[in-house]
Amino acid sequence: MRKLSGRTANFTDSVIRRMTRISNQYGAVNLSQGFPDFGPPEEITHRLAEIALDGPHQYSVTWGADNFRAALAAKQSGLMGFEIDPESEVVVTCGSTEAMMASMMAVVDPGDEVIVFSPFYENYGADAILSGAVPVYVPLRPPSFGFDADELEAAFKRRPKALILCNPSNPSGKVFTRDELKIIADLAVKYDAYVITDEVYEHIIYEPYEHTYIASLPGMFERTLSCGSLSKTYSMTGWRLGYVIASPEITDVTRKIHDFLTVGAPAPLQEAAVAGLTLGGDYYVSLRQLYTKKRGLLLKGLDAIGIRHTEPQGAYYVLLDISDFKYGSDLEFCEELARKVGVGAVPGSSFFREDINDFIRLHFAKKEETLADALERLERGWKKM
Repeated sequence: MRKLSGRTANFTDSVIRRMTRISNQYGAVNLSQGFPDFGPPEEITHRLAEIALDGPHQYSVTWGADNFRAALAAKQSGLMGFEIDPESEVVVTCGSTEAMMASMMAVVDPGDEVIVFSPFYENYGADAILSGAVPVYVPLRPPSFGFDADELEAAFKRRPKALILCNPSNPSGKVFTRDELKIIADLAVKYDAYVITDEVYEHIIYEPYEHTYIASLPGMFERTLSCGSLSKTYSMTGWRLGYVIASPEITDVTRKIHDFLTVGAPAPLQEAAVAGLTLGGDYYVSLRQLYTKKRGLLLKGLDAIGIRHTEPQGAYYVLLDISDFKYGSDLEFCEELARKVGVGAVPGSSFFREDINDFIRLHFAKKEETLADALERLERGWKKM
């Protein structure tokens, strides 16, 4: 038999999803894979019940149902500060995973370079490689996870085709300041590069931090592909509804790629999700309050146990410092944490391009009782690791 494609030769399976399987194996509280243990708003689920009987059950328009795109464009126009045309500037995708992949394939050709900040969500490097591109990594240094402007410009001097920006960032919880975004934007314009954003945590921000859409900066809409998702905002990660917002020229290409990747996102779920997209501003205020409370509960509990950790500015992840432990790797530590302590985590090395084994990632998109259970287990077992 001839050899299979070599493009995945250096891939492993997703470490995040692997840690969910390990958590299930040992009955651990799963704080590894970032999905809530609570459901979407009732407005959405009640609408879905109606749709189960009435439909639609067939294909929607390939790039998104008309009413879904209209509701999404209206919501995001208010947030991003400019009018978004649902007819020419929106592509609805099967989750933000497809949104990022379609965006990458719309922008890069084989051999192009793409800047990726490290630490990074594990899909970004894989997306670049699957697109035939070469990732160029620029470090975000803990504990603040800021970047060095000179290092970033050195990467831009290689004439990359694009930069991937996760804001708020997974796994660090960093929220990029407007000044930082201005540096990135100026370099993108200077070196004629695109910016592909992952903004799925746009509504999960902690005071006093504020989220700025880089597409809203002068001259950036024309070169930005803004990717998002309903997964985190409405606690519906299994629905796989994402989107790309971009200029008509970029959208035209992205729609072609999306069409041949997946044809279209699920029509019944789009119809039900309109009930979420049209919720008033109070929903997003309450969402921020909900996650602020969960963050406070977890961080206070970690402090009481004496576990050193980062303090996220956005998203719902925290990195724990395990540098005092003498395991062979952070993956081994996480496997033993699930087995001995009963808490599932993700090894930080799966996010860092650098050789760093000092962190593990927990998430706190869980009910308060779930977080309390995890903290009790950590209190009993952390120092025995």
